[in-house]
Amino acid sequence: MNIFNDFELRITAALAAMTAEGELPQGLDLSRVVCEPPRDRSHGDISTNAAMVLAKEAKMAPRALAEKIAPRLQSRGVAKVELAGPGFINITLEPEVFDQVLRVSLAEGARFGATTLGEGVKVNVEYVSANPTGPMHVGHGRGAVVGDAIASLLAFAGHAVTREYYINDAGSQVDVLARSVHLRYREALGEPIGEIPSGLYPGDYLKPIGEKLARLHGPVYAKAPEAAWMPTFRDAAIDSMMELIRQDLAALGIRHDIFFSERSLAGGRVEAVIADLAARGLVYQGRLPPPKGQVDPDWEDREQTLFRSTAFGDDVDRPLRKSDGSLTYFASDIAYHATKFERGFKKMIDVLGADHGGYVKRMQAAVRAVSGGTASLDVRLCQLVRLFRNGERVKMSKRAGDFVTLREVVDEVGADAVRFMMLMRKNDAPLDFDLAKVIEQSKDNPVFYVQYAHARCQSVRRQTREVMGELEIDAAALAKADLALLSDPSERSILKLLAQYPRIVEQAAAAREPHRTTFYLYELASEFHAHWNKGKDFPGLRFVNQTSTNLTTARLALVTGVRNVLASGLIVIGVSAPDEMR
Repeated sequence: MNIFNDFELRITAALAAMTAEGELPQGLDLSRVVCEPPRDRSHGDISTNAAMVLAKEAKMAPRALAEKIAPRLQSRGVAKVELAGPGFINITLEPEVFDQVLRVSLAEGARFGATTLGEGVKVNVEYVSANPTGPMHVGHGRGAVVGDAIASLLAFAGHAVTREYYINDAGSQVDVLARSVHLRYREALGEPIGEIPSGLYPGDYLKPIGEKLARLHGPVYAKAPEAAWMPTFRDAAIDSMMELIRQDLAALGIRHDIFFSERSLAGGRVEAVIADLAARGLVYQGRLPPPKGQVDPDWEDREQTLFRSTAFGDDVDRPLRKSDGSLTYFASDIAYHATKFERGFKKMIDVLGADHGGYVKRMQAAVRAVSGGTASLDVRLCQLVRLFRNGERVKMSKRAGDFVTLREVVDEVGADAVRFMMLMRKNDAPLDFDLAKVIEQSKDNPVFYVQYAHARCQSVRRQTREVMGELEIDAAALAKADLALLSDPSERSILKLLAQYPRIVEQAAAAREPHRTTFYLYELASEFHAHWNKGKDFPGLRFVNQTSTNLTTARLALVTGVRNVLASGLIVIGVSAPDEMR
């Protein structure tokens, strides 16, 4: 039940009637008309900009247009309609509108807020996709959480979502990994290896792989030429690293539906895609001007094979082959996204690190090209995470050597804290993460504050059973409560905030911005805790009132509605909703 969508429909109907009656011209663009909560709560419950955005097309002053629209919005459930400023229309609703929202939330439980907005459309969300050369670091963890939350939001909003991980297992970095493992293999056989040579991976996480290969093969490959052991060691290293990555992700509650191997594109698949683009005139031989600003590693001052990405909105055409004739990474990525389209995905979302900023336009151009303009790619860039402990910067890992692993952080503070805090900033904003702060039991720790609100809701329900055991508190019984008894301003404020949740879900899903959900949950928890604290000072506001079963039932309905929304939002972002916190 989305009351904001309902009023957008009412406004659309009012504008259609005005057009039919000749008060407005035909063909007005209604796409910018929105209904949202006013920033100032004293201005009502819903505000619309309809008059402001349509005034120019309607050739009327905004205020004059608002005066014509406002009377048409007076209908059932509306207490009053007022004009503000140059032409905003503010609507105050009758209390029973919010009472009905609460009844719906009681009936739907943790599914309250779910929508059919996606209409079952298939969406591919690719995230993490870290090179399989070592354990995941904290930066990978942010992309993992953001991607997983976007996927959950889209599924909650009615899309058919596939979670995908792209394994970069075909580049030179996996050969370096194999050489690093071969060194650890020789070490496991008893050979002194000294300091790890520059250019190899130094982390201790490779020791178990070397030891395993030593047990399996003995000294067979110790003195053998690289060509003899490279395929075996490369496969073993990739398999072991991917198993390690899967374990790290599982510790964070993340599982993918598909792990797509870059090596599976071998055997002419990339060449076939390039040939198809060439047949459509989208590949040619030419020279590129030197890049402005930051140097593009793909740029070479020579005649080369280029993709005509400027035809699809990019700033410059892009190379498909290196000077030695081998394919660029971009060429492989075009082919990879072509497979997504072939698998039926017309909506694709890639969650990448901030260092991929220069990659966005070219990949969006490539997706439009391979799909004939029928598919779209949305790229979400995740900025860096800086780790602190009590305000002091944390930089190094005992295990990985030169970075802090994601697993170390999860093991120290827990998956819930990591997931919640990774979503407390918009993905493209830098994030400071203090390992000490996120385990504090205080209002300053958002994850604790929200989970504690859920636990308090459950505590109220337990207390009701203990002192008023005869009172029915299932959803059906609570839905029959006399909600008019919820007359305190803070109770009404909570009800109005609950009514915003379906709108938050839709907006967060449409914008691919899960942090909106976390912000909302914190706001709802704050309202609930504030009302709880009022009950300490004013006993008449306490949830359980042994002298009035009707009042207790109404308040328990409110508490259960809060619990349902908190549980729903926490499930969407992948954080647990505990019944108790000690």
